[in-house]
Amino acid sequence: MAVEELGLNAAFGAALRESLRPDQISVAEGDLKTFAIDQGPVTDYKEPVAVVWAENITEVQAVVRAAAAHNVPLVTRGAGTGVSGGAHATAGSVVLNLTRMNQILEINLADEIARVEPGVINGDLNTAVAAHGLMFAPDPASFKISTIGGNIATNAGGLRCAKYGVTRDAVLSLDVVLADGSLIHTGHRTFKGVAGYDLTSLFVGSEGTLGIVVGATVRLKYLPTIVRTLAVFFPDVQSAAAGVLALGAARVQPCILELLDGPSLKELDFRNGSNLSERGTALLLIQFDGLAAEAEEAIAAAELSKLGGSVSREDPEEAQRLVDLRRNNRGLDVDAENRVGEDVAVPRSQLVHYITALEEMAQRHGVELQVIAHAGDGNLHPTFSVPTFEPAGIKALNAALDESIDKALELGGTITGEHGIGQYKLRWLALEQAEEVLELQRGIKELFDPQGILNPGKAIISRP
Repeated sequence: MAVEELGLNAAFGAALRESLRPDQISVAEGDLKTFAIDQGPVTDYKEPVAVVWAENITEVQAVVRAAAAHNVPLVTRGAGTGVSGGAHATAGSVVLNLTRMNQILEINLADEIARVEPGVINGDLNTAVAAHGLMFAPDPASFKISTIGGNIATNAGGLRCAKYGVTRDAVLSLDVVLADGSLIHTGHRTFKGVAGYDLTSLFVGSEGTLGIVVGATVRLKYLPTIVRTLAVFFPDVQSAAAGVLALGAARVQPCILELLDGPSLKELDFRNGSNLSERGTALLLIQFDGLAAEAEEAIAAAELSKLGGSVSREDPEEAQRLVDLRRNNRGLDVDAENRVGEDVAVPRSQLVHYITALEEMAQRHGVELQVIAHAGDGNLHPTFSVPTFEPAGIKALNAALDESIDKALELGGTITGEHGIGQYKLRWLALEQAEEVLELQRGIKELFDPQGILNPGKAIISRP
């Protein structure tokens, strides 16, 4: 590999070659294109000048030190399943791929923890610990291919959030390479610990802008032996949303509580040959686990029947099919200029109001709308789309997106529940956070990354 092929200075190229094998460095056009973006909307990205694969912590440190010495931006990535552009390459950047750091280092059954490298696939960790009656609770729809490092970078959620929380709730400690190449360890192996500032939680969800996660100790939960699933169909999505509050009032705790509206059911039917839309206009998919699952299922069925829900108790095979269909609903199409899936969250008490507002604004702007939601924690994924790329349609789509954000904030919500800000949502961040808060975040970024080389242009708004 000739130094000039890197598009960088000779010293940086030499530093990479000293630390990595030739098969760990690529300037091939196919690799540059493949690893230039994640699954988020493409707003502004450049092909990287190189892609490098680190296989251990020492190599990550070497790459970061070389980048710091020569002021080269680094975009760290895993499987690239993010949907906010958090792994989009930027001008002059090198993509640091951590998927080869994929070892499960420890499974401690007594302490109920696992230590993993960042490239370990979420589903692979769950398969490994399931044999011992345990699970890693965060389960984004991409769990079969997304990495634990990526889950940590975005504080990923998933279907089980209603009961088990998001990635931050499962991360106990981290090994992090800082922007100067030094290695630090944050957190602890214990479930509790309040020594000093909680740097572990700070790194979780920071989208690779403060440091590079090279190892994690995560908490495991018991894999439930009793699971009960309800599919409750309603005549309209507002009734289904009201059912979420009814379950809360009844004091039952689903592990999964998902809402799908009529257009989402129809699309699932079209793509999978199912018949969900024939059973109702909206669906609450509810799963209870643990020793109280049967009792909670009975209470839920009674309460939702009062709201006009058609309750179906699903056997394990059908339950798994429905859960799989729901997982596949998000990401049926990669976001594009004419189709954008959102990730807002509102207080659960506002679910009915927000969904009604979404339907009204979609009709008023002349755009198509599908709504799915992790309803148990108020996290919605409305998808707006228009059939073509005509300027008028794109303008209407963007107007609906902007209005949906404004409405979520008006109702006390947030612009992103689990996907992160990345690059795409920077345009809305200042609507949610005051300038004083934005400035604090800039100060934190400058403290950890004074040269601004770690994933620049993501997660926070730079100074004008």
